[in-house]
Amino acid sequence: MDMRWSLEELYPSFESESFQKDFEKAFEKIESIKEWAKSNLDSTESSVSKIENYLKMQIEFGNLYSRLFEYASLVMSVDAKNETALQVVEKLEAKATDLAEPSAKFKKWLYSLGNLDTLISCSDLLKEHAFYLKELVLETKYLLRDEEEILLAKMKNTGSKAWEKLQELLSSTLLVDITINGERKQLPLPIVRNMAYEKDAALRKTAYEAELKAYDKIAEASAASLNGIKGEVITESKMRGYKSPLEMTLLHSRMDQETLDAMFEAIMESLPSFRKYLKKKAELLGHQNGLPFYDLFAPMGEGEMKFTYEEAKEFIVKNFSKFSPALGNFAKNAFEKRWIDAEPRDGKRGGAFCSNIHSIKESRILSNFTGMFNDVVTLAHELGHGYHGECLKNETYLNSDYAMPIAETASIFSETIIIDAALKEASPDEAFAILESDLMSSTQVIVDIYSRFLFEDELFKRREQGSLSVNELKKMMLESQKKAYGEGLDENYLHPYMWVCKPHYYSADYNYYNFPYAFGLLFSKGLYALYLERGEAFVKEFDELLAATGKNNLVDVAKKMNIDLHSVDFWKNSLRLIEKDINKFLSL
Repeated sequence: MDMRWSLEELYPSFESESFQKDFEKAFEKIESIKEWAKSNLDSTESSVSKIENYLKMQIEFGNLYSRLFEYASLVMSVDAKNETALQVVEKLEAKATDLAEPSAKFKKWLYSLGNLDTLISCSDLLKEHAFYLKELVLETKYLLRDEEEILLAKMKNTGSKAWEKLQELLSSTLLVDITINGERKQLPLPIVRNMAYEKDAALRKTAYEAELKAYDKIAEASAASLNGIKGEVITESKMRGYKSPLEMTLLHSRMDQETLDAMFEAIMESLPSFRKYLKKKAELLGHQNGLPFYDLFAPMGEGEMKFTYEEAKEFIVKNFSKFSPALGNFAKNAFEKRWIDAEPRDGKRGGAFCSNIHSIKESRILSNFTGMFNDVVTLAHELGHGYHGECLKNETYLNSDYAMPIAETASIFSETIIIDAALKEASPDEAFAILESDLMSSTQVIVDIYSRFLFEDELFKRREQGSLSVNELKKMMLESQKKAYGEGLDENYLHPYMWVCKPHYYSADYNYYNFPYAFGLLFSKGLYALYLERGEAFVKEFDELLAATGKNNLVDVAKKMNIDLHSVDFWKNSLRLIEKDINKFLSL
């Protein structure tokens, strides 16, 4: 089975007639939107008609621009040195800044109408986009003057976006010097990081030490990138009138502080249980002072499950189909129609992601598959993201954009389906290995994510006073890991360069891309418990919930399942499901 994706459904190539025509058309549409704003937003006459026209233009342009941008970005993700793709991305980003002025102008004009609810009631199109329009009105509080919006948008291309591209290039092309079985090699960073899951303890430690040493090559440039990006975010959030970058992130995430506080209160209370698990794992692996970071992902037990790519496909499709035929068919299509790029190779970025391409009602998934059960879970996770997009494919482009925290719901739910299925088929040794792997994953999403949140929160506070050196960033990361992991990890073997290898820190548009994972895990755990109670009746409700995520805030999305996100008890109940597994692990 082909382990590389097909992008021809987007465009055959950058040189193709279809790409060139759409590229030119996108630029023309930007100009027409600018002209329309100049001609139509100086009076309140025919307000309903004007709002309808604006929505139609935004939907048409959004589908076109995202198709072009996704194509170039996907090419870059598997070929970091592709100069054409990079140039296309930069040209699209640069031209899109021309929309800053008409966008700000429309928001201010919309706010000036004052009777938005009345206007919405007059049009089916406006009713369909009521949430989107009301969000635009709320954003007017944080808008700058038109000329400032234009300047800020244009400066980002040579500021935060340029820094982000630099760091992605550095990490994607970094070769790690490593000696394996007496043979000196240079291997891509993702391959060396994947060695953390190897059965050979000596290899895990060797890979960890080689990885940390390799970061020295790009640490200074990565620190400069991080300082540049976070400095820009601080400046922008102050200019716009946000209390902090965190407040800005929460508003953009359609999430409130009360929800975040309730979730973290429950998480902090649960940390001792996770530390018990880590100490037990350390003991089983022969460590006395807690678990060294290089053994954090060490597979446990003698019954590790291995999969070929074909076997992974069959396992996922079979068990997704048991939950619902729609989910199973989606996964089958993704494999058979080559929506997945699973082959690790030089120049390809590490990790995994899913890109939902609304313009063609398809998804593209990147992973680095090596045959371990964890890779199967990763594929299931990304396919869950894709299914979320599938549930939104009949919404308009403007109603297909959901907030970061809810983005992890379908993905982690899909993981849970696969893990539960594997446990039912596994031998006792295999079940132990799966249980431990699942606990390790949950520990990452709860404990490590908490450490990353602590690091980023401290980073923003200290960056406000000036740039931070590599040594300061390393020290901050170590302190954050100590606070989160406590005695569960050996403090002599932590990961001071976690801020280099995690791309989430390097996007000015997605700050605090850490707590959404914890939200997603715990929210999906709560949903999975409901599924076990309700059975087949739950499936339709789940699809409806996913379809509603583009036009509701998180509190209202959760209410569709009678879940109160402000309740600490909800988050505690989800964490108790993990704690039960921890207690089971401790007793084995």
